[in-house]
Amino acid sequence: MKKIQIIALLLAGISAFAQSDNNNSTDHIHTGNRPDGHAPINVMGDHTHGKGEFMVSYRFATTTMEDLRLGSEDVSFESVLRPNGGQYMVTPTEMSMNMHMLGAMYAPTDKLTLMAMTMYMDMSMEHLTAMGGNFTTTSSGLGDISLSALYKLFKKPSYSIHGQLGISLPTGGIDNEDVTPASMGNEVILPYPMQIGSGTYSGILAFTYLGQSKCFSWGSQVRGEKRFGENDNGYTLGDRLNWNNWAAYKATDWLSISTRIEAVAVEDTDGVNPDLNPLMVITADTANSGGTFLNGGLGVNLYAPTSSLKGFRLGLEYSLPLAQQFNGVQLKNQDVFTAGVQYAF
Repeated sequence: MKKIQIIALLLAGISAFAQSDNNNSTDHIHTGNRPDGHAPINVMGDHTHGKGEFMVSYRFATTTMEDLRLGSEDVSFESVLRPNGGQYMVTPTEMSMNMHMLGAMYAPTDKLTLMAMTMYMDMSMEHLTAMGGNFTTTSSGLGDISLSALYKLFKKPSYSIHGQLGISLPTGGIDNEDVTPASMGNEVILPYPMQIGSGTYSGILAFTYLGQSKCFSWGSQVRGEKRFGENDNGYTLGDRLNWNNWAAYKATDWLSISTRIEAVAVEDTDGVNPDLNPLMVITADTANSGGTFLNGGLGVNLYAPTSSLKGFRLGLEYSLPLAQQFNGVQLKNQDVFTAGVQYAF
């Protein structure tokens, strides 16, 4: 609760100062050529470009998960394992994910910006067996590719609204394998969270509001992802809805400080992979997927307004879960650190 209050107070405080600053700067014209001209680095599709402009980007994000939660209550590893009243032979104890994300944007007109994104993911999961043993599985590979069009719907001097329509292509793998204690030295299919891709096409729809004054900026984005059909392994990952709200203070011409609150709803996985035994490990049971989450982040943006580095920007953000409500029993989210560079030309 204390984390929620701190993030909320920071967001409210910056927003209040921003409104006051906006009232005193009626002639301000929104621009991306300042450190807070882009949203915090974890927000995708947050801005558009002028006609003929390109932008390339790279992001690195590391995510950690640890300990178990059933619904909104913490539970012990032993309580979910046989013969202690649980139904599973194996439970995960912690997981780490490293994501390398590449993006490109191009604006053929002042109103339309095209965007493409892909990623390389490296995951590791630690496990505890009912017999007290420990083992690790790993998975890595290229993820799904997304292609989108961003269109300016409404623009005033100090604020704007744009929409995003896109598609995610099932280029990521869903057949990643590794050795487990029960596989007798053979590689076997890994559970759903350890697969890199979705195996299905997805539709992406988002709307983003951006506001800016002399020293402050703020924004809000609603983004949904709808999965279509069933993949070749007999399941469909859950649909996803994100609502991001952020505010930033332009401390100097090259530095801004931001705070962000994100609400997330993820539906559970539909269907089953027949090669996975749902009673073997928690992550192989689709009842343990999806949920609702509230996350908070603090970040900085660095921007080069002049010199040979003009057009470069660096974004850093550290985010924490403020509230987590899981479907079934799952590993708890711990934190996410994201660093990214962007270059527009």
